[in-house]
Amino acid sequence: MSADPSSAADRPTRWGLTVKLFGALLLLGGLAVLVTSVLGYVRARDALEESIYQQLTVARQTKARQVEEYFRTVRQDLLLLAHSKMVVEATRGFRTAVEQLDQAPLPDGLRPKVEAWYEAHYMPDVRRLLGQDVPLTDYMPVSTSGLYLQDHYIVDNPHPANRRDLLDDAHDGSNYSQVHAIHHPLLRAAAVTVGFDDFLIADAKSGSVIYGTDKEVDFGTSLQRGPYRATNLAAAVARCAGRADPSAICLEDFSAYLPSNGEPNAFMAAPVIDQGAVVGVLVAQLSIAAIDRVVTGGRRWRQEGFGATGEAYLVGPDFLLRSGGRLFHEDRDRYFAELEAEGEPAEEIAAIKRYGSPVLHQRIDTQATRAALGGLEGTGRVIGNYGKPTLASWGPLDIPGVRWGLIAKIETAEAFAPIQRLERDLLIVGGLTLVAVISIGGWLSRSLTGPLRDLTAGARRFAAGDGSVRVAARSRDEIGQLCLAFNSMVDDISRKNVVIEDKNRENEALLLNVLPGPIANRLRGGEQGIADGFANVTVLFADLVGFTELTSEMPPQEVVTLLNGLFTRFDTAAQELGIEKIKTVGDAYMAVCGMPNVVADHAERMVRMAIRMVHIAREHALEHRVSMQVRVGINSGPVVAGVIGKSKYIYDLWGDTVNLASRMESTGVPGAIQVTRPVYEQLKDKFAFEPRGAIEVKGKGKVEAWLLKL
Repeated sequence: MSADPSSAADRPTRWGLTVKLFGALLLLGGLAVLVTSVLGYVRARDALEESIYQQLTVARQTKARQVEEYFRTVRQDLLLLAHSKMVVEATRGFRTAVEQLDQAPLPDGLRPKVEAWYEAHYMPDVRRLLGQDVPLTDYMPVSTSGLYLQDHYIVDNPHPANRRDLLDDAHDGSNYSQVHAIHHPLLRAAAVTVGFDDFLIADAKSGSVIYGTDKEVDFGTSLQRGPYRATNLAAAVARCAGRADPSAICLEDFSAYLPSNGEPNAFMAAPVIDQGAVVGVLVAQLSIAAIDRVVTGGRRWRQEGFGATGEAYLVGPDFLLRSGGRLFHEDRDRYFAELEAEGEPAEEIAAIKRYGSPVLHQRIDTQATRAALGGLEGTGRVIGNYGKPTLASWGPLDIPGVRWGLIAKIETAEAFAPIQRLERDLLIVGGLTLVAVISIGGWLSRSLTGPLRDLTAGARRFAAGDGSVRVAARSRDEIGQLCLAFNSMVDDISRKNVVIEDKNRENEALLLNVLPGPIANRLRGGEQGIADGFANVTVLFADLVGFTELTSEMPPQEVVTLLNGLFTRFDTAAQELGIEKIKTVGDAYMAVCGMPNVVADHAERMVRMAIRMVHIAREHALEHRVSMQVRVGINSGPVVAGVIGKSKYIYDLWGDTVNLASRMESTGVPGAIQVTRPVYEQLKDKFAFEPRGAIEVKGKGKVEAWLLKL
């Protein structure tokens, strides 16, 4: 018995077109959502991580340059003073006077008097800091001169302890007091001018501290036999005492210094040479405070872009901190709890509490600190100093005499918080999209039948670029109308594609005339709310002096021709120097260098641009036989830049740097270029400037300004 073919044809298939189409749509939609979400998540995470590394590296490099510049400045100032006639004569006079005091008998009752002062004012702090009951004799001066000088300039000093430097003459009739009255005011003024924490002179032969500006308890003591013979001060003096080299500098790293209440101090020394022989050693006492302000940004971590957990810190070759930690200053109780949780030694925690600072007491031995102290620069994910995962940028500092590393870091949890929000949003969007795919797929799978294959084939040919494709409309129902509509759509899209391509080319050219290239690319890529911060750029404002009066009687066409010709030449000069024109307002011209493409010599380029503008304005005025001068103001510093507007875009700058550059122009001199201190400091060795003094600037008060010599 044979089967009926017609019954087999009429039998419904197990997997019909409806089910297959629905399954395909569901599968494709789900895969699209999954792949798009995963790729978006991975790329966003990688881009964010790279951006954070770049931000940390820029912050670290900026702080490293500031610290290195600080030590270079101290070195230059110290060498200049050590070679000065004032210091040589003071050293000679103090040596002779101290020798006379050592040869004279010690007045009766002086030693007990000094010992009583030590017990009352100094030894309690020493015992507290050291955590043990040390004997007084270990910290008393060992020489007659030391006891005598401390009695007259410390014990009997009428001024408060922190202003003992105000005593010029002890009025004891000694030769030392006569020499001190002559030289101390000058040396004190020099120390204040260059910013030394204290200013010391030591005898190269005996190692005695024969002069000190602040009159701390190391004054008059012997660095060879006295209580501070094992300090970094004694090491610096000993190294320089035997070097008759006018360029010699001896720097000793920071360590806790008892005469300064246990605060971390470094010492930079230079030999004082008289007739080819070293007669003394000039020593600058350097406080950790100046370096700490640079590294911690004045403890303004959030304002410097470190968020809630980021910071930068210095470590020495012993892996001990050389700058304060953020958590210590912001939440001390939590700081000590973190140390205890990480199992830090109890003696380390006790020392931090006694000295009131983690500097020289907290040890940070991580992958980042080891690499930085090994002379390597880099970025990466490391376990931080509190056992938490962090993103870090590290590198060494170039300071002769010390080996330090600088690390900038932020906790991974905070850094990737935006990614966690993105992950949540992607899950929500993906779920909604999947629901939409299921709904639409079910409807389409039930409504599309036979002609769908022809329509699909036609759509595929058109998607492949075949603009001549046509689909036969074999019915007059909705599917047939869809085929006719498809044919009409193909024709319409082909025509519109041509128009769109032409418009895209026009829009591309127009957008590049309005915005910088990198910003235009970001805007075309769909980025919204474009705003960036730049740590250091140079901003220029220029204005045509008297242009309004000049053009008041000129026909409009001549005014536009005159101004357009001048600004076109300005634009050409800016393009040649790699400078970004921001905008023109009337007869004013604004430009910036160092953004959006960062360049190191932005200040020099902008000054050269200003010089060209002055010359171009003069040439243009001669060519048009008019009297016209340009006034230019320049300033360097951080700015915020972004795209403003929706229907009419403008790329603009904000910040104090921009305001001060504008004030430099408005308070400037016609035909001249006026700059601020940041510009002057960067270019004073490349261009000739003349100081204009302090000028009144609205909202800023008195501001120093310089005029470029043309």
